[in-house]
Amino acid sequence: MRRDSLDGVTVLQSKFFTDDRGYFVETYNKSRFAEQTLRDVDLVQDNESCSRLGVLRGLHYQIEPYAQGKLVKAVVGTIFDVAVDLRRSSPTFADWMGITMKAEDGVQVWIPEGFAHGFLALSDEVRVAYKVTDFYAPECARTIRWDDETIGIDWPLDGIARPILSSKDEDAPRMRTADLFE
Repeated sequence: MRRDSLDGVTVLQSKFFTDDRGYFVETYNKSRFAEQTLRDVDLVQDNESCSRLGVLRGLHYQIEPYAQGKLVKAVVGTIFDVAVDLRRSSPTFADWMGITMKAEDGVQVWIPEGFAHGFLALSDEVRVAYKVTDFYAPECARTIRWDDETIGIDWPLDGIARPILSSKDEDAPRMRTADLFE
């Protein structure tokens, strides 16, 4: 089921300062982040991906003991960003939320541990940057199919015949057989 919000997922807005030279934006401030998310986290790694129109990445997550929270933003272009609640004990278990993010809007999304994350590139060039709360641990990395019927994400595929997927994402398991969170 689609929701406008999921418990723990927070949409953050950066403030741009512009003049005739361009702009300046503070993309992360630990104190402000803690105020807005009610979380004091240690962000330990920065990642960036580059994609073209129609590329779909996800749904990715890491299980314990290396579960990751992610602070996600579009640096170039436009994406449809998705979070899926994988916490069995949550009242929003298996629900999802999606938000269109444009680099020039300064929107970021905090996706805590216990959620899967994915995005669809909606412009010719997309660069997505995200900070994570734990290091990449391949033995804990998991993927769920982007088109899993249990979740039912309504991806905005207008004009995209079929999303471009990695082999890992193409062969991802359905949610019913995936490793989840309690």
